[in-house]
Amino acid sequence: MTPRRFLPAAIAFTLALPAYGYPEFQQFVKKNSGRGTNCAMCHVHPDGPEGLKPGQIGSLSTEELNQLNRARAAFEPGQNAHNPILNAFGDSIINTLGKTKFLQIRLHPEELPEALGDTSDLDRDGIPDSKEYIAGTHPLDDSSGEPASLFLINLRRYAFHLVMMVVATGAGLYGLNAMLHWFDLLMSSGRDKDASEK
Repeated sequence: MTPRRFLPAAIAFTLALPAYGYPEFQQFVKKNSGRGTNCAMCHVHPDGPEGLKPGQIGSLSTEELNQLNRARAAFEPGQNAHNPILNAFGDSIINTLGKTKFLQIRLHPEELPEALGDTSDLDRDGIPDSKEYIAGTHPLDDSSGEPASLFLINLRRYAFHLVMMVVATGAGLYGLNAMLHWFDLLMSSGRDKDASEK
């Protein structure tokens, strides 16, 4: 590795404040849902923030390190900070709660869903992010969710399409039946005509 390529990693390890994953949240999810989750629920990299891989602190550029430090200073909610080691759900938590409230909730991870509320649904699958956190499903993956909930949501979402499909199928079968009946009448009238000519 050339000194120039090594510079961002050196800056990350010497200037950046330590960044730790918060296993309390993972432990709560596993205990509550029975599903194991990794750091990818909130972080860019599934192994968490520490390391040299993409999405970890050691891989950040100087500008990304500046973003990281600005995001770490977002103590109050609504600062719209973008943390390069967090994914959209992690950023959403910090922007909704602020770093101060988040660190308080860390001691009581069961309070996170209520603090987040039910309005955010980043993957637009119909299940709020807070409920996905409780269930241990991924808030950024629209195919990740409780199967029964996803089924009911999609049933409601596509109810009109399903009704129209049933109506179209019924109309198609009725039309096919009518057409076959018409062919039958046509054939029987042809047979009657042939019989009368003989």
